[in-house]
Amino acid sequence: MNYHLGLDIGSSSIKAALVEVESGKSVSVVQEPKQEMGMLSIKNGWAEQDPSQWWNHVCRAIKRLKKEQNISAEAIKGIGISYQMHGLVLIDQEGNLLRKSIIWCDSRAVEIGSKAFEDIGIDKCSSQLLNSPANFTASKLKWVKDNEPDIYKRIHKFMFPGDYIAYRFSNTINTTVSGLSEGTFWDFENDSIADFLLEYYGIEKTLVPEIVETFGVQSLVDEKGASQSGILAGTPIYYRAGDQPNNALSLNIFNPGEVAATGGTSGVVYAITNSLSIKESARVNNFAHVNYKKDADKRIGKLLCVNGAGIQYRWLLNNLSVNSYEEMNTLASEITIGSDGLCIIPFGNGAERMLNNKDIGTHIVNMNLNNHAKGHLCRAALEGIAFSFVYGMEIMTSDGVKPSIIRAGNDNLFRSEIFAKTVATLINEDIEIYNTTGAIGAARAAKLHQGDFEAFGKVIIDNDYVMTVAPSKEKAPYLQAYNIWKKELKYILHKIKN
Repeated sequence: MNYHLGLDIGSSSIKAALVEVESGKSVSVVQEPKQEMGMLSIKNGWAEQDPSQWWNHVCRAIKRLKKEQNISAEAIKGIGISYQMHGLVLIDQEGNLLRKSIIWCDSRAVEIGSKAFEDIGIDKCSSQLLNSPANFTASKLKWVKDNEPDIYKRIHKFMFPGDYIAYRFSNTINTTVSGLSEGTFWDFENDSIADFLLEYYGIEKTLVPEIVETFGVQSLVDEKGASQSGILAGTPIYYRAGDQPNNALSLNIFNPGEVAATGGTSGVVYAITNSLSIKESARVNNFAHVNYKKDADKRIGKLLCVNGAGIQYRWLLNNLSVNSYEEMNTLASEITIGSDGLCIIPFGNGAERMLNNKDIGTHIVNMNLNNHAKGHLCRAALEGIAFSFVYGMEIMTSDGVKPSIIRAGNDNLFRSEIFAKTVATLINEDIEIYNTTGAIGAARAAKLHQGDFEAFGKVIIDNDYVMTVAPSKEKAPYLQAYNIWKKELKYILHKIKN
């Protein structure tokens, strides 16, 4: 039996998956380390990790997979890589790391990106970058230039986290258009590197890695990579993408109107469009999707993040007198739609980009101490998080997204019938639930260099489909509850503004 290896380089752990090459069936998924990886936060708002530790965990995960499944290196025929987006990795001419990676949740470059957005112009950034430079990788590199000039002078190339892992396998430095777009290094209007942003930041174009296709032979494992990882020298790396485009790929999301949703600690709505027209560049991120083609089929992934999602429900689990999410869901199911007027505004996990980077916190409103109990809190939390997804979808719709298919991973929030039914009813679309992971998707994508997207989709349907959540025929109570919630949110936003 032959296999493809998929790697998901997260900020909390590394996941590695094996799938059968022919059938696409998942064989095994492992996580390293078993406990969450730490982050270095020297100052408030900073977040760094050591990329060499990612590589060490990758090597351990591969060795675990081979041992547990009793397979040889010769049986692994290709590699696909998914990775935490927006991270900055810097190496010198000899390939040595120059500093720890400034990762996705580090906010030190916010002011740099905001000033660039203002100086370059909203129209130019929106039409060419499809985003504000914001706190993305280009702005982080500018921060290094301004604050660590001795390090900056020694940079040979910058990389994204997935590029670095591919480099450790192969001693080859390259990246993709999708990767460059997530760092705001890509000019969509001219289908080229965003020279105007590099010039504004004073960043040399020579620091940009060579660009390769998202699907194809990107590089080959060399002898050093083989000896460290346990993968056979000459094994091709066939695919690489950031975690959110890869999550969409894992759910067979490639075409305009198709939407992927995830509901973990934070929530994400990721919709595909073929339009470069952008109205919400400050609230919605826009990246080249994995099947973006220069001068041809420009598939754009619109990403909207809800920071205050699963973390809100987890906070209740930790602070209510309950033992499990299942118990909370049972308590919530005993309460009527709308939680008898109780509302939870769940934005307590930092600044929300879709709220124009306002940090409004969590609000529990309309609580009646005589009538409301913990079941009401559980239902109001699920509804509040669902309402925030719907609010985000309204923003996406105003930006030109016309959803036709919505697929979601079978993760924390979408396991709740209340949550999934509330979202489906208010957006009036079926939600298809699939049991898959980013590592499995990356492993399957290693076969997409052959170009058979139809067969790829069939593998996902055959192996991962769980169920479809249909909208409720009784929409009125959901809509009434949502309108009350939205009224409370608008009041809070107005109060903060004034």
